[in-house]
Amino acid sequence: MVNVKGKWALITGASRGLGYQTAIFMAKQGCNLILQSRTPEHSKKVLEEVKALGVEAYVLKAELANHEEVVSMLDEIEARGTQVDIVINNAAVQIAYRTDYWKTPIEDFDISFKINFIAVTTICYRLMPKMIERGFGRVINVSSGIMNEPEQAGYSASKAALDKYTRDLGSKLQGTDVIISLADPGWCRTDLGGPKAPNSVESVIPGIVVGAFVDDKKSGRWFPAQDFTGMTLEAAVAKAESYK
Repeated sequence: MVNVKGKWALITGASRGLGYQTAIFMAKQGCNLILQSRTPEHSKKVLEEVKALGVEAYVLKAELANHEEVVSMLDEIEARGTQVDIVINNAAVQIAYRTDYWKTPIEDFDISFKINFIAVTTICYRLMPKMIERGFGRVINVSSGIMNEPEQAGYSASKAALDKYTRDLGSKLQGTDVIISLADPGWCRTDLGGPKAPNSVESVIPGIVVGAFVDDKKSGRWFPAQDFTGMTLEAAVAKAESYK
């Protein structure tokens, strides 16, 4: 199992929901954090809490729908000299539920792909080559198990693209210590998932981050977070490494 103490992780959408849970858990393991947010003020609470756990951390502002802002965020990380060892691409947008899905506007696809897919690829292409050079890295792309819902076509299509991208990229990393994985949180009671979701946001731990701790040089796997709910990190990692 990977020891993340002293390593640096970039977490997108870290101010609330799944991102907040992820940040707190990673800080408890001793991992330093870069916390991306659209509004830095909203990340004040999580920043204070992770620092109180004894790790280094800072917040970076970026609107992930704006490619230039994503690039500027990555430029700032580089300017600070931070070596990013782990990336958790958590941030996502779920635009609307289109009952009359035949009238789904093109804007649904535009914004969904910008945030849920293009921002992720921009981050991966910038940071992963450096991981390969150093011989270590972990990337977790948070996906979704959504299916058969044309009412949410923009969201589901962007996540399907993310799945394909991650698995294809992972095929080039097999046997190396740079591992890219997919994590499915399940339907959780978050701002995105809504109040009727069956799972609490806390239930994603430790499954949502298990891909950061696996140590078997296998990429492109899908880890359903709800499969690991209530497990210790050690047990979760052992179970994850049994997944093909």
